[in-house]
Amino acid sequence: MTTTTLAQPSWHLQRNSFGRLVLTDADGVAHENVIPVRAFPVSAPDRGLSLVSSDGHELAWIDTLDELAGSARQFIEEELASREFMPEIERIVSVSTFATPSDWTVQTTRGTTTFTLKGEEDIRRLAAPALLIADSHGIQFLIRDQKALDKTSRKILDRFL
Repeated sequence: MTTTTLAQPSWHLQRNSFGRLVLTDADGVAHENVIPVRAFPVSAPDRGLSLVSSDGHELAWIDTLDELAGSARQFIEEELASREFMPEIERIVSVSTFATPSDWTVQTTRGTTTFTLKGEEDIRRLAAPALLIADSHGIQFLIRDQKALDKTSRKILDRFL
C-alpha cells in the first residue's frame, strides 16, 4: 500500500491491492472503499470535496484540492475521473429540427458526437450562465458559459430555451 498524508497529518490516504481508496483516520481506523464526492461539481469543481465511506458517511472534508499533498491529490483526481463523465459542449454544429425530439450534432471536449434531445425540459439552467443538457440516454452535457459559444451555436440554443 502507498501511504500519503492529507492536509491533517493524522489522516492517511492509500490504495489497497484492489486499487480502491483506503482512508486511515486519526484513531487508526481504516475505512475501505472511500469515495470522493464534489460538493459543487459544475460551479466549483476544485472546491468543497468530501471523502465518504461506502455507506455514504462523510469521513473527511477538503476545502480545495490545492491543500492536498501531490499523491493524495493524484489518487482523488484519478478516482473522480473514473466516475465522472460530463463532456462540455464547445459548439453546436447542427440540429435535425427545431421541434423535439431532435438530433443534435455537437463538438465537445471529448470530440464530436450526436445525441437526441427528447424535450426542451432536458435543458436545465444552472448558475448563470451555465446549462446542463441531458440526452435521451441520460448522458449529461455541460455548457459552462452559453455566452462564450459562437454566434451560430447561441442562435440554435436560443430556439430551444
